[in-house]
Amino acid sequence: MNQEITVRKCESLGEFHACVALQREIWGEQDLEVEPSTMFVVASLTGGQVLGAYEGSRLVGYTMAVGGLRNGGAYLHSHMTGVHRDYRNRGVGRRLKRFQREEALGRDIRLIEWTFDPLEMRNAHFNLNRLGAICRRYLPNLYGVTTSPLHRGLATDRLVAEWYLDSPRVVAALNSELPPGPFTSSIELPSNLEDWKTEDLPRVQGVQATVREQFTRSFAKGYAAVAVSKAESGSAYELVPWSEF
Repeated sequence: MNQEITVRKCESLGEFHACVALQREIWGEQDLEVEPSTMFVVASLTGGQVLGAYEGSRLVGYTMAVGGLRNGGAYLHSHMTGVHRDYRNRGVGRRLKRFQREEALGRDIRLIEWTFDPLEMRNAHFNLNRLGAICRRYLPNLYGVTTSPLHRGLATDRLVAEWYLDSPRVVAALNSELPPGPFTSSIELPSNLEDWKTEDLPRVQGVQATVREQFTRSFAKGYAAVAVSKAESGSAYELVPWSEF
């Protein structure tokens, strides 16, 4: 990086258009289900967030969240986060999430949620290990089978990440002090899953079906996924009984 990365709110129509342009660059012009600038406008006007990560004047990452209400309490649903390919693995996503947390806490919002693909273990590691989120809900085929090449014709199963912003767990994770274990149960995924996604779709669908059943059964028993670790077969979600929230 030639300049320091800064994160701030996006508030102008030009900034929202820049988010859409970056979205297309990240996910490709062939993805017809791109979010339009009007969605960013709505999020900004209705208590959500549109946040941009900048190197100088260049937008290199963004987050868009919408406001939600559950059981009488306000929370944010973080719908989309993207980082330019040249800036990945450089802490940009973590800076965006830190700013997102601080901005929400400044408005007395203490929960942010988002969804992610259970088969994407790098995202799972970031969400659970690095940010301190937990997962207690599994949503099968949430968006249906889409035209996006990213989904490769798979059902859009999603885990819900719950990020309790001022909890001791989240504070420890952000300070890189989250203790390991002990864990009660685990759900393992094979190490060659990424290769199968391009070479053997039926095999991936089989893994997806198994993972769906295991999470559904575990969550019904009151477990939460709280970490990702290495396993003999590849990697694993680690689960514990959860009754704190």
